[in-house]
Amino acid sequence: MIERRLRTVVEERLASQAAVCLLGPRQTGKTTLALEIAGSRPSVYLDLESPADAARLSEPELYLDQHRDELVVVDEIQRSPGLFEVLRGVIDRGRREGRGTGMFLLLGSASPALLRQSGETLAGRISYLELEGFTVDETGRDEVERLWVRGGFPLSFLAADDRTSLAWRQDFIRTYLERDIPQLGSRVPAETLRRFWTMLAHRQGAPFNATDLARSLGLAVSTASRYLDLMVDLMLVRRLEPWTANVGKRLTRTPRAFVRDSGILHALLGLEDRDAILGHPIAGPSWEGFVIENLIAAAGPRAEACFFRSSGGAEIDLVLEWPGGPRWAVEIKRSLTPKLTKGFRAASEDIQPDCGFVVYPGQERYPVKPGVEAIGLAEIAELARRI
Repeated sequence: MIERRLRTVVEERLASQAAVCLLGPRQTGKTTLALEIAGSRPSVYLDLESPADAARLSEPELYLDQHRDELVVVDEIQRSPGLFEVLRGVIDRGRREGRGTGMFLLLGSASPALLRQSGETLAGRISYLELEGFTVDETGRDEVERLWVRGGFPLSFLAADDRTSLAWRQDFIRTYLERDIPQLGSRVPAETLRRFWTMLAHRQGAPFNATDLARSLGLAVSTASRYLDLMVDLMLVRRLEPWTANVGKRLTRTPRAFVRDSGILHALLGLEDRDAILGHPIAGPSWEGFVIENLIAAAGPRAEACFFRSSGGAEIDLVLEWPGGPRWAVEIKRSLTPKLTKGFRAASEDIQPDCGFVVYPGQERYPVKPGVEAIGLAEIAELARRI
């Protein structure tokens, strides 16, 4: 069993808030984590995909009143949006009776409808947390390469071999497109969305050009932008925004798009193992996206993440900044002998970071130039998590 870093955060939120909603794509381990937490206290678990469990909530107020002194875990909450109105009344009544915390742990896919409905109904009563797949600070520094190749979905990462892992990811993609996304309210044809997702994979980390993508897919520009919004909302794609502070230069204003899970990226491109990935042009962008996802997860929600690129070629792959804390400039290289580019040095002069790092596949930490160190992913993720 791999310990999830988010468990402590969930328990802290339950101790201070009436409801916690754990969001994420299917198969990231939300149910497993919730059952671990529920096992440490009086609790009841309901899966709304189970007809028997759904039937228990046919009279939700009566059922929840019978379990008012327990933590109620509700899985697949997006299948019953009308339940939020009931939860609001139960929470308010519990507060009046002195039971204002640790009442509900809700699990669901990060659908726009779920976020809107729960946000409108349970404002001030609920805390949201995102659960991604495994990260390097959970699997350990010796598993960085396997985590990069297979991605962070637990069943993919823990598969017996690379072929089994790839087959699982391909089935996941098919199921998500054909069943899960339509259940979340999207009416986009599965094949169209697959082509869009695959094209994003081929352009991993590139500036999002809605016009170019729309032309390639035979879509309206507004439709291509809407598809990106959908994939971002479902936590399947990350839209990394550009640095916007005024540094007296023309800066790139177009966000970059990354398929968030490296294993899903490789599956979309049909790349089975490490050798196949390293022989493909996507290897560098794939490693960059993998590092960015792990560092953003390690830095936590307080940190702001963006990239820097000027029209003159000055560029930093990732800028991390904590409120009242340090600003990091992070260059990402898929090379055991990483070298700084002129663009990174010029960009560092513009944004004046407190620390500079070059993240590479090795583990040794050493200075590259004054104020900039080469560092392995596991070690820099640990540094980010401690801030």
